[in-house]
Amino acid sequence: MQTPAAPPSAEPTGHPRRGLVLTTMCAAVILVVAMVSAVNLAVPKLADSDLNPSPTQLLWFVDAYVIVFACLLIPAGVLADRWGRKRALLCGLGVFAAGCLICALATGIPMLLAGRIVTGAGAALVMPTTLSLALIAFPPAERPQAIATWTGAAGIGGVVGYLVGGALLQTLPWQGLFAAMVPVTAIVMYAVRYAPAAPRNPVPLDPVGTGLLVLGFVALLYGIIEGPAAGWTSAPIVSAFILGLLVLAAFALQQARSRHPMLEPQLFRTPRLRAGALGVTTAFFAMFALFFTNAQYLQYIKGMTPLTAGVAFLPLAVSMMLVSRRASRLTARFGARRVMAVGILLIAASLLCVSWSDSRTPYALYAVYLVAAGGGMGLTLPPLTMGIMGSVPAHRAGLGSGLNSAAREIGSALGVAVIGTVTTARFAAADPAAGAGHHSAADILAAAARLGAGEHARAVTAFTDAAGTGYRVVAATLVVAAVFVLRWHRAPEPG
Repeated sequence: MQTPAAPPSAEPTGHPRRGLVLTTMCAAVILVVAMVSAVNLAVPKLADSDLNPSPTQLLWFVDAYVIVFACLLIPAGVLADRWGRKRALLCGLGVFAAGCLICALATGIPMLLAGRIVTGAGAALVMPTTLSLALIAFPPAERPQAIATWTGAAGIGGVVGYLVGGALLQTLPWQGLFAAMVPVTAIVMYAVRYAPAAPRNPVPLDPVGTGLLVLGFVALLYGIIEGPAAGWTSAPIVSAFILGLLVLAAFALQQARSRHPMLEPQLFRTPRLRAGALGVTTAFFAMFALFFTNAQYLQYIKGMTPLTAGVAFLPLAVSMMLVSRRASRLTARFGARRVMAVGILLIAASLLCVSWSDSRTPYALYAVYLVAAGGGMGLTLPPLTMGIMGSVPAHRAGLGSGLNSAAREIGSALGVAVIGTVTTARFAAADPAAGAGHHSAADILAAAARLGAGEHARAVTAFTDAAGTGYRVVAATLVVAAVFVLRWHRAPEPG
């Protein structure tokens, strides 16, 4: 059999198979983003499994992947620039598949969390390379539309995770979700052969900076996740917050003094890059807070199966996909700041509306809220991503893509941690069933159901009230951050 010829690199006129390249890059990014949301639907089955995880272990089950994913994205972008983006993408997909296999075979919580960590490391190599490879496949005039398509794919990846995860979990145990990802990843790896070769940039690596960044964020998230159980004023939690802040300050100082920093501090002198990084972080902070709590609301309160819950989230995916494809034209006509302002207001308004939802809220009305949230994300993300990518030199596209993706995943991890912590704490404090030693939503609702319809109704109300408080906290955070995003985006570029 004749060996296929190596695909040519991108020319100024664009790669001859750029449509296929973009489709493959979108498939890869959907794959790794889908695993952020799909596990939310697996939480109820995992909670009832023989592994018997605690409520905080369930949060770590969701966030371990995202923490490693987020913290390694910037160094992964640097590594891709140095090592070769196509090679880094293939390596990342292989590590991702290995991590999924470990999770599928896990016999205990430590092995499961180890698998999630390995999977997150692989995803960190995949995410930045997909955007940078997609960009070099297109001529400059077509790149804004390519970015909008990639952004839409990354955004709907979370909803695809809901749909695929729901379909798999409908009939399979929670392990089936991870086992199914292995052959899917192999198919994507085969298609990557058509991606163009990218020139290497021999930038030095920064292992010290990477270690400080990972340690700082893990310490902060440990404090957020473990705070309700250990007590917010307990020595371990206070120490975790102090350690996290000190280590992140040390990271900033080390980067400023390093001859070869992983993330050049001078990049953040560009107002639009600051606006893009903060805007992407808070947008995904809001979106994945919605993903995490929505999975529990639809299954625990509305009584949906995993598959039905996944399908119920489709309005958000369709809205985001349709709007994001038109965002570049709207930005060209009305300006990026106006488009982003409308998008952020839509996201905040949808969160406030969802915060008032309870067991009596009709799904048709709930779907309208989801459409608004998806439309807001579709308007907001393309101009923010363009701001980041346009603020870094072309030869550092891997770094820019890594920074953009890191902002997404850090926001996702913080969103899950914050809303999970607020909801669990408020729920456990408000419902009498929590006093019997039950702390997760599933445990409290199950215990209340055994006490009769009245107690179950009270537990349902307590959960929706607690989730509503969490949504309002997230919406307020989004609005405050938006003030800075819009101000920085208007600020003149440094001369």
